[in-house]
Amino acid sequence: MRASQPDAALYYLARMVESGEDPLFIARRMVVFASEDIGLAQPTALVVANAVFEACDKIGYPECAINLAHGVAYLAESKKSRKSYDAYFEAMDDVKKLGNLPIPLKVRNAPTKLMKDLNYGKEYKLYDKESYLPDKLKGKKYLK
Repeated sequence: MRASQPDAALYYLARMVESGEDPLFIARRMVVFASEDIGLAQPTALVVANAVFEACDKIGYPECAINLAHGVAYLAESKKSRKSYDAYFEAMDDVKKLGNLPIPLKVRNAPTKLMKDLNYGKEYKLYDKESYLPDKLKGKKYLK
Protein backbone atom coordinates (compact mmCIF):
# COMPACT_ATOMS: atom_id res chain seq x y z
CA MET A 1 0.00 0.00 0.00
CA ARG A 2 2.84 2.34 0.89
CA ALA A 3 4.25 2.29 -2.65
CA SER A 4 0.79 2.98 -4.15
CA GLN A 5 0.78 -0.32 -6.02
CA PRO A 6 -2.66 -1.86 -5.51
CA ASP A 7 -1.88 -5.02 -7.48
CA ALA A 8 1.10 -5.86 -5.27
CA ALA A 9 -0.85 -4.92 -2.13
CA LEU A 10 -3.74 -7.19 -3.13
CA TYR A 11 -1.38 -10.06 -3.87
CA TYR A 12 0.27 -9.79 -0.46
CA LEU A 13 -3.14 -9.47 1.19
CA ALA A 14 -4.23 -12.69 -0.55
CA ARG A 15 -1.11 -14.44 0.76
CA MET A 16 -1.87 -13.32 4.31
CA VAL A 17 -5.52 -14.36 4.08
CA GLU A 18 -4.61 -17.75 2.55
CA SER A 19 -2.06 -18.40 5.31
CA GLY A 20 -4.72 -17.74 7.96
CA GLU A 21 -3.50 -14.38 9.25
CA ASP A 22 -5.93 -12.85 11.75
CA PRO A 23 -8.12 -10.41 9.78
CA LEU A 24 -8.14 -8.02 12.73
CA PHE A 25 -4.35 -7.86 12.65
CA ILE A 26 -4.47 -6.93 8.95
CA ALA A 27 -7.26 -4.40 9.50
CA ARG A 28 -5.45 -2.88 12.48
CA ARG A 29 -2.37 -2.29 10.32
CA MET A 30 -4.64 -0.62 7.75
CA VAL A 31 -5.99 1.77 10.40
CA VAL A 32 -2.44 2.69 11.40
CA PHE A 33 -1.42 3.08 7.74
CA ALA A 34 -4.35 5.40 7.03
CA SER A 35 -3.02 7.95 9.53
CA GLU A 36 0.69 7.25 9.26
CA ASP A 37 1.10 7.23 5.48
CA ILE A 38 -2.02 8.86 4.04
CA GLY A 39 -3.03 11.32 6.75
CA LEU A 40 -4.06 14.75 5.53
CA ALA A 41 -3.73 13.85 1.84
CA GLN A 42 -7.01 11.92 2.05
CA PRO A 43 -8.57 12.01 5.54
CA THR A 44 -11.38 9.67 4.46
CA ALA A 45 -8.81 6.87 4.39
CA LEU A 46 -9.06 6.59 8.17
CA VAL A 47 -12.85 6.30 7.91
CA VAL A 48 -12.52 3.51 5.34
CA ALA A 49 -9.85 1.69 7.36
CA ASN A 50 -11.98 1.83 10.50
CA ALA A 51 -15.00 0.55 8.56
CA VAL A 52 -12.90 -2.37 7.30
CA PHE A 53 -11.75 -3.13 10.85
CA GLU A 54 -15.34 -3.03 12.11
CA ALA A 55 -16.55 -5.26 9.27
CA CYS A 56 -13.80 -7.79 9.99
CA ASP A 57 -14.68 -7.74 13.67
CA LYS A 58 -18.37 -8.28 12.96
CA ILE A 59 -18.32 -10.88 10.21
CA GLY A 60 -14.89 -12.57 10.19
CA TYR A 61 -13.61 -14.93 7.52
CA PRO A 62 -14.32 -15.84 4.83
CA GLU A 63 -16.55 -12.87 3.96
CA CYS A 64 -14.40 -10.15 5.51
CA ALA A 65 -11.65 -10.92 2.99
CA ILE A 66 -13.67 -8.82 0.53
CA ASN A 67 -13.72 -5.94 3.01
CA LEU A 68 -9.96 -6.28 3.43
CA ALA A 69 -9.49 -6.24 -0.35
CA HIS A 70 -11.64 -3.12 -0.67
CA GLY A 71 -9.64 -1.39 2.04
CA VAL A 72 -6.25 -2.42 0.67
CA ALA A 73 -7.14 -1.20 -2.83
CA TYR A 74 -8.50 2.09 -1.49
CA LEU A 75 -5.47 2.74 0.73
CA ALA A 76 -2.98 1.75 -1.96
CA GLU A 77 -4.57 4.15 -4.46
CA SER A 78 -4.91 7.01 -1.96
CA LYS A 79 -2.64 10.02 -2.10
CA LYS A 80 0.03 9.86 0.58
CA SER A 81 1.21 12.44 3.10
CA ARG A 82 3.20 11.93 6.28
CA LYS A 83 2.95 15.62 7.24
CA SER A 84 0.87 15.16 10.37
CA TYR A 85 2.85 12.06 11.38
CA ASP A 86 6.19 13.85 11.03
CA ALA A 87 4.84 17.02 12.70
CA TYR A 88 3.61 15.06 15.71
CA PHE A 89 6.98 13.41 16.29
CA GLU A 90 8.80 16.73 15.87
CA ALA A 91 6.51 18.25 18.52
CA MET A 92 7.07 15.20 20.73
CA ASP A 93 10.82 15.70 20.39
CA ASP A 94 10.44 19.29 21.64
CA VAL A 95 8.34 18.10 24.59
CA LYS A 96 11.03 15.56 25.51
CA LYS A 97 13.85 18.11 25.15
CA LEU A 98 12.13 21.15 26.68
CA GLY A 99 9.55 19.60 29.01
CA ASN A 100 6.14 21.07 29.66
CA LEU A 101 6.62 24.71 28.73
CA PRO A 102 4.11 27.22 30.14
CA ILE A 103 1.01 27.74 28.04
CA PRO A 104 0.57 31.44 27.18
CA LEU A 105 -2.00 33.10 29.45
CA LYS A 106 -3.91 34.32 26.40
CA VAL A 107 -5.02 30.78 25.47
CA ARG A 108 -5.70 29.44 28.94
CA ASN A 109 -9.29 28.79 29.87
CA ALA A 110 -10.66 31.05 32.61
CA PRO A 111 -13.61 29.28 34.27
CA THR A 112 -13.06 30.95 37.66
CA LYS A 113 -12.85 34.57 38.85
CA LEU A 114 -9.30 34.00 40.11
CA MET A 115 -8.21 32.80 36.68
CA LYS A 116 -9.83 35.82 35.05
CA ASP A 117 -8.07 38.08 37.58
CA LEU A 118 -4.78 36.41 36.63
CA ASN A 119 -5.46 37.35 32.96
CA TYR A 120 -6.16 33.84 31.75
CA GLY A 121 -7.75 34.14 28.30
CA LYS A 122 -7.32 37.93 28.22
CA GLU A 123 -7.25 39.30 24.66
CA TYR A 124 -7.86 35.86 23.18
CA LYS A 125 -9.15 36.15 19.62
CA LEU A 126 -10.81 33.37 17.73
CA TYR A 127 -8.80 32.45 14.60
CA ASP A 128 -5.94 34.71 15.62
CA LYS A 129 -2.78 34.66 13.47
CA GLU A 130 -0.52 35.07 16.52
CA SER A 131 1.36 31.98 17.63
CA TYR A 132 -0.11 30.28 20.68
CA LEU A 133 2.97 28.16 21.25
CA PRO A 134 4.96 28.65 24.45
CA ASP A 135 7.44 31.56 24.28
CA LYS A 136 10.45 29.27 23.72
CA LEU A 137 8.75 27.86 20.61
CA LYS A 138 7.24 31.05 19.13
CA GLY A 139 7.30 30.87 15.35
CA LYS A 140 8.01 27.13 15.27
CA LYS A 141 6.27 25.24 12.45
CA TYR A 142 5.55 21.57 12.91
CA LEU A 143 3.02 21.04 10.16
CA LYS A 144 4.95 22.01 7.07
